[in-house]
Amino acid sequence: MTEPLPRVLASSTLRHLEQLIGELSAGVILIDLSGSIIWANEAALTMHGVAGADELGATADDYAQRFALRLRNGHRLASREYPLMRVLAGESFPDLVIEVSPISGGETRWTHHVRDVVMTGGDEEPDCLALVIQDVSDQYEAEARFEAMFQANPAPALILRLSDQRFVKVNQGFLEMTGYARNVVLGRSLYELDVLHKAERLDYAKQRLAAGQSIPQMEAELPIPDGHHKLVIIAGQPIEIGDDKCVLFTFADLEPRRKAERALRASETYFSTLFSMAPVAMVITSPDGHRTVDANEAFARLLGRSVGSAVGRAPGDPEIWADPNDRLVVEGEIDRSGGVRNRDIRLVHADGRPIDCLLSAERMVIKGERCTLWLFQDITERRHSELELVDAIEAVMKDASWFSRSVMDKLACLRNPRTEPAQPVQDLSPRERQVLELICEGLDDKAIAARLDLSGNTVRNHIARVYGKIGVNRRNAAVLWAKERGLA
Repeated sequence: MTEPLPRVLASSTLRHLEQLIGELSAGVILIDLSGSIIWANEAALTMHGVAGADELGATADDYAQRFALRLRNGHRLASREYPLMRVLAGESFPDLVIEVSPISGGETRWTHHVRDVVMTGGDEEPDCLALVIQDVSDQYEAEARFEAMFQANPAPALILRLSDQRFVKVNQGFLEMTGYARNVVLGRSLYELDVLHKAERLDYAKQRLAAGQSIPQMEAELPIPDGHHKLVIIAGQPIEIGDDKCVLFTFADLEPRRKAERALRASETYFSTLFSMAPVAMVITSPDGHRTVDANEAFARLLGRSVGSAVGRAPGDPEIWADPNDRLVVEGEIDRSGGVRNRDIRLVHADGRPIDCLLSAERMVIKGERCTLWLFQDITERRHSELELVDAIEAVMKDASWFSRSVMDKLACLRNPRTEPAQPVQDLSPRERQVLELICEGLDDKAIAARLDLSGNTVRNHIARVYGKIGVNRRNAAVLWAKERGLA
């Protein structure tokens, strides 16, 4: 409860006190010219956590022994720097913010906004000195929480004071994004650090900023220390810090996206050049239905058709595959697994002649669109050369019973490349080859025994070994195996 005013005060002083006490939310401490604390209202006592003026101390020196005072930056004040001491020394401090805590212990701390008042009598000489205190603890605690969150926020941010359009706060995210030092940013004006440089809607942004209104997200070119600019998304939100009206600017770094877009454009340009100039026939088709999107000149030369005649066409229009079923199988495999590798196929030239090719295809994304890239390698001449070589060898080696099984397998594979080669086995002995040839002539075991002058058991043993080596278990399968390899 507020203590009664001392009767020793002059009437003029009482009049001044009445004016002060009218501000019920403010704390008031009265000191006489000798330095004695003569009175304090209830608000002042509450702001120090005490119940009576005597707990503040009898004098200014006693007060300094009971309470520790610090500036907002944490600097501990010496007793001569206390507001009570300064007002006694005749100093004036119309705007002072200090933190007050009891020296006796405890973590309780108040933030006071203090101003001095000198009350004079009719002769204009000081009769009494007073401190008027406002408790701004909540305000500064809120500002401290904001500052902590502002600095901890990884999103780059700046705060601009509207009255002079100067930057008063910057967080670590902005410093890391731009490379600026903190002291270089703080205090600079919007003119010196133009965060709205080349903004998408610059005039609109300036209009909103002048009115202290929010600025919607837009792209801008943020200047950085090396003289270049960084592409960002900037947005502004009006806020108040203390009594200052400000705008909080936040940023999103788009430079990695711009670099990725540049790299993508360069890659697409490179691919487009490679696609058009490549000597290998290439086609790009859509993922839905494999409709032709583009074809290169090598593809046009391969089939004797113009590029324009192929673009936009659905598969089979016109049919360029010798066997449409092969096309359906390949399309199905691409749809299932995303591609094929080195598939042996046959296309048809515009004049009707067949073209042997090795096909590879792969699903991919080009210019942001999913598609399939097809590569056709013309092996017609190579295939003809291989077949001519086979014919020449067969002509010379009509009676080459001594040829190894592996050589005959390779010749058979060259003649029919779409046939899966048999698993490698041991070579047949001359007698086993004779037995296999007689089987191919249609002779049964008894006839083979008579022809070779062997017993029936010996013939059956030879046949069993032949079956085991070539991987069959029936007579007709052995005949087919031998015919495929030119042994029959």
